[in-house]
Amino acid sequence: MHRPALSRRGFLLTTAGAGAALGLAAGPAVAGSRPSPDPHRRPHPRPFGRYGSPDARRTPKTLYVDPHGRGDFTSVQAAVTAAEGNGWTLVLAPGTYRETVSVDADRTGATWIGASADPRDTVIVHDNAAGTPRPDGSGTYGTSGSATTTVRADGFTAHRITFANDWLRADHPEVTGTQAVAIKVQGDRSAFHHCRFLGHQDTLYADTRDLGLFARQYYAHCYVEGDVDFVFGRATAVYERCHFRTLVRTDLSGAPHGFVFAPSTAGANPRGYLVTRGRISSEAPDRYYKLARPWVPSSDTTARPMLTVRETHLGAGIDAVQPYANMRDAHPWQEQRFREYRNTGPGAAITVPGNRPRLTRAEAASHTREAYLGDWRPYARHR
Repeated sequence: MHRPALSRRGFLLTTAGAGAALGLAAGPAVAGSRPSPDPHRRPHPRPFGRYGSPDARRTPKTLYVDPHGRGDFTSVQAAVTAAEGNGWTLVLAPGTYRETVSVDADRTGATWIGASADPRDTVIVHDNAAGTPRPDGSGTYGTSGSATTTVRADGFTAHRITFANDWLRADHPEVTGTQAVAIKVQGDRSAFHHCRFLGHQDTLYADTRDLGLFARQYYAHCYVEGDVDFVFGRATAVYERCHFRTLVRTDLSGAPHGFVFAPSTAGANPRGYLVTRGRISSEAPDRYYKLARPWVPSSDTTARPMLTVRETHLGAGIDAVQPYANMRDAHPWQEQRFREYRNTGPGAAITVPGNRPRLTRAEAASHTREAYLGDWRPYARHR
């Protein structure tokens, strides 16, 4: 028997211990038993932990954000607006920040730190969808406009923060544009360590600012969940030791419920998405999810989506017989750059070899984090 999916809004109100029972810990990190932030709970006396405070500022370019008013700002966007130029650090106290946040391209080299050791304690969340009407009457938000957080700047780094979009189809049956992005990342050298990304359709938009920019991104020990195309875009992105979880869709009666990856790699880009040493689990029935489908957008019909999944555990939720599907018949998945290497688990079983394109050992040597990220080495830094 499969339990119904826990909504994003419901999840944010439950305890961290309950989340751990559903396998929601970030990557291999040990799940804690503390409750998630409660706005009615007495605030912690040291909201910024070991990262200083406005009275003991780490550096002149460190700003502190706390929803209870003990920092420089009570909202993340206010701190971003104040942090003009390069190299600012934002320390976020535990709490739920219900807002949309945008980091413009001129705010380079920013670092955001969740002050708690547990990323479940620091949550940035909002609830716009692509089909949500804009307040000014100018139309709907569209997919990109639905993002809770948008990062256009190069050199962005985040540690131990949850990025979420808790818009729900069931609450808005009249809306047809159901894409609801938790975060859209467009800058080069963007890194996320021990972060969580919560949503349903189009959760994590790993993209670039323009077609000519082959933006590099790195996600380590992160947790991502969703249903339709919930990791998508045209960035060169490495997902190392990340956990991807597929959700139940109550609006559908049969398979497929969705697709984990939908890369849209530019044809000229030799590197797309690399998933390495991770795992994919599911709340949905067995074989209800495809591993990927290629996204060839109308804005770039020459795209050749690229995805390599290697040394990753694929749970029973993945359809092992037909793990890939087309988004459009004009761009069949067989003509794209999809490959696997030494994956394990029931979703990785090779029953129809023609449906599981694999790398040779020699080819696998060029599908590594070092090859994808070049002279940028975010995996060598530890906080």
